[in-house]
Amino acid sequence: MGERPQPYGAVETPVTVAPPWRGGRPEDHRLPSVRGLSSADFTVVGAGLAGLSTAYHLLRYAPGADVAVVDAGHPAAGASGHGTGLLGPRAGPPVDRAIRRHGPDAARRMHRASEDAVAAALDLCRALDVPVRTGEQLVVARSPEGLARLSRQAAAYRALGLDVPPLSAAGVRERIDVPCQAGLLHRRAATLDPARLTAALARACAAGGVRLYGRSPVLGHRADGTGGTGGTRLVLPGGELRTGAGVFAVNGGAGALGLPVGTVVPLEVHAIATEPLKPAVREALGEASGAAWVDAAPLAPYFRLTPEGRLVLGGGRASLPGPPGSAGARRDDRARVATWRWLAERMRALHPLLADATVTHRWTGRIGVTLDDLPVVGPLAGVPGMWFIGGCGGHGLALSIAHGAYVARQLADGRGVVDSGRAPLPWHRSATPRLPLGGPGRLLLRRHLDRLDRRVRGAE
Repeated sequence: MGERPQPYGAVETPVTVAPPWRGGRPEDHRLPSVRGLSSADFTVVGAGLAGLSTAYHLLRYAPGADVAVVDAGHPAAGASGHGTGLLGPRAGPPVDRAIRRHGPDAARRMHRASEDAVAAALDLCRALDVPVRTGEQLVVARSPEGLARLSRQAAAYRALGLDVPPLSAAGVRERIDVPCQAGLLHRRAATLDPARLTAALARACAAGGVRLYGRSPVLGHRADGTGGTGGTRLVLPGGELRTGAGVFAVNGGAGALGLPVGTVVPLEVHAIATEPLKPAVREALGEASGAAWVDAAPLAPYFRLTPEGRLVLGGGRASLPGPPGSAGARRDDRARVATWRWLAERMRALHPLLADATVTHRWTGRIGVTLDDLPVVGPLAGVPGMWFIGGCGGHGLALSIAHGAYVARQLADGRGVVDSGRAPLPWHRSATPRLPLGGPGRLLLRRHLDRLDRRVRGAE
């Protein structure tokens, strides 16, 4: 995504089409490409948080192994560099829906796994000296529909014995002075710069001996019987890479690579950021508590403050990107600008002190969504030695790090290095339900996204 200034709507304020952070130091972008025929004990496809977490943890669980990471661009070039930086617990469907679909024991395990993922991410940030703003995460209701949704979730948390207490409207406003009807409190959460964390992981991997390759998109893969050792051969523009085992940490890119994981839908989501705000505005928006605000309604705006006092706000319409140059892509371009404009309007309506706040950055990011809302973390059928990580549904900041550590343990265990007696992740599986994204399936999904968009706008 380019970064040249663009006019924002009808206002002639220059707006950068990128997040207000960068994906690490310039040298992180000058990685060598794969050339000729090479090999590795483990190969990670994708230099985002999940992939780099896998490589980082392989240094611990498989000491001495030859580990390679290949990416179509460079670290943090994709979703991991374009998130909004909210680190909080959530995995799979909302907790009340998780109970109905999977039962109370599984729902409890899902939530606790997401809490463990937050703790692991905080530990990693400390180890890599990545700045983190710890605080609470508030899930709030601002509409009757949101209040009903929040009430069901509060009852479910109580029934499961989980420590997610309800907050009154006054309790929320003690932390963030924005009107709402009620809230839920996640006590352990944080905010951070996701691109900085990704770049720090890349540097730690390189320092540990991991070979990092950029500008090396995987074009195909096939079983490798060379020497009778098995494994997979990855085909890239400049050569091939033979690997004994590894992981495709490509999220919504699974379909383009023909990976047998069911359907992980690549959705485009939107965010904006303001200029650094005045101290009185930051105080009203919860600077003292470090809390982040998440609306209980799907696609409704959520926000947090950055260390320099910018307000980062995401939400609004999620789009299923069309092929470049197609009518669907042109439709997405119009929807993108309209969603940015809608987010700016919602931002200025949050508090009177934001009425004149200037938007300086706007951008989109890609998330991977499954039809049952659960991630996919498991070995790939028919692709020897290779695993897949993806489908976190927009909650990947903590989960991606945890998934990388989990897969690294499993890969290393295949070499007899660590004990496999650990409980599997609640969503350990090789595939998710399938929905063909061509023809009727694509139309059905677009209509569903349109309905969600109309619902959140109608609830205002």
